[in-house]
Amino acid sequence: MLINTNLLAGVFLALLVALVVSFLASPVVKAFAYKVGAIDVPKDNRRMHHIPIPRLGGLAIFLGFIVSILLFAEMTNQFRSILLGAVIIVVLGVVDDITPLPAKFKFLVQIGAALIPTLNGVRIHVLSNPILFSPDPYWDMGVLSIPVTVLWIVAITNAVNLIDGLDGLAIGVSAISATTVLVISLLVSEVQVAVVMAALVGACVGFMPYNLNPAKMFMGDTGATFLGYILACMSVEGLFKSWAIISFAVPFLILGLPIFDTAFAILRRLAHGQSPMQADRSHIHHRLIDMGLNQKQAVATLYVISAILGLSAVVLTTSGELRAMMFFVSLCVVAVVAARVIFPKEVREELHEEMEELRDHGHHAEKQEELEEDTPPAGEELKAENAPGPCDGNPEAPQEKTAPVPADEEAKAQEPDGWEGEEDQ
Repeated sequence: MLINTNLLAGVFLALLVALVVSFLASPVVKAFAYKVGAIDVPKDNRRMHHIPIPRLGGLAIFLGFIVSILLFAEMTNQFRSILLGAVIIVVLGVVDDITPLPAKFKFLVQIGAALIPTLNGVRIHVLSNPILFSPDPYWDMGVLSIPVTVLWIVAITNAVNLIDGLDGLAIGVSAISATTVLVISLLVSEVQVAVVMAALVGACVGFMPYNLNPAKMFMGDTGATFLGYILACMSVEGLFKSWAIISFAVPFLILGLPIFDTAFAILRRLAHGQSPMQADRSHIHHRLIDMGLNQKQAVATLYVISAILGLSAVVLTTSGELRAMMFFVSLCVVAVVAARVIFPKEVREELHEEMEELRDHGHHAEKQEELEEDTPPAGEELKAENAPGPCDGNPEAPQEKTAPVPADEEAKAQEPDGWEGEEDQ
């Protein structure tokens, strides 16, 4: 498939301008963050850093993106509505990074920002039917197109924000997702989407030197929600609208990592009787850290997962479902083998810990059975307590008897105290 040379030149320039502007704006934004007090202080165990670090880095990403868009993108009515919503998201993020806002208020503002492009035609009108044996190959959303689109935009906006827990994680995953959409847009000749995604990739790459571990600056809610919002809107504009070519699964593959992490977080919190909006320390990146990986290793692992999903989406677009599935399985096998080669120490330690837990569990079970066998009946125990016994050399003194500690209580004393105990480790 031939790609227009002028299109490639425009895409490259959009990426380059966004990269340069984002990179040069980052030190200025960092100084501004110190002035307005937008500093992330490590006040709980969810944070991986130990010193105060300025946030608001999302402003540099936004500046690089908007300058490139104004120079190279075609300003249609639909795209203007997307930019207006993006400005609202960025303003909300800046205020929240300086003075934390209530979650419900932010959620309502995000719904308002999502409604702007939705009411201007950026909608999910049709979905390809994921049920393979159905006679109807497509679903027409009809009146449901508005709530479904708003739900998608708000969900992805917050999903990217939720994975922003390690240095360079959210921005790297967003750059990989944007690159995937860029490649697919070039393959299906979606010029506008390709230029916008190129600008987003460039803005992310320009800020990366300041955000990779050890981070000099965080992008904060300003950057994470902005990236999620643009990815969500442009996936609607570029992927869902190409329903004759793009499968239902493609947008979900491209954004698979943040979608999975968010869905799992909501289910986990509901299962524990918590609010879905309550923060915890059990996201996928936290679990990788608890397995023994350092920040760089955990981020690299999630980069690989995101890249596998993205490559599978490209193959699905160009080669069909069967080849994409085979490609996905092959890459997963390669990734598992590579993990055992790159992180052999961590893998061995994790396996050793699991074996120790199994041994401890078996040991406690055997001990409990022994205690049950050695415990005399109630009448005999009472006689034993009243019978005289030697104590401190006095054969007449009664012997003091200590009740055995049940095995389940001994196990509880050795394990963390439930959910909160696990978080405090």
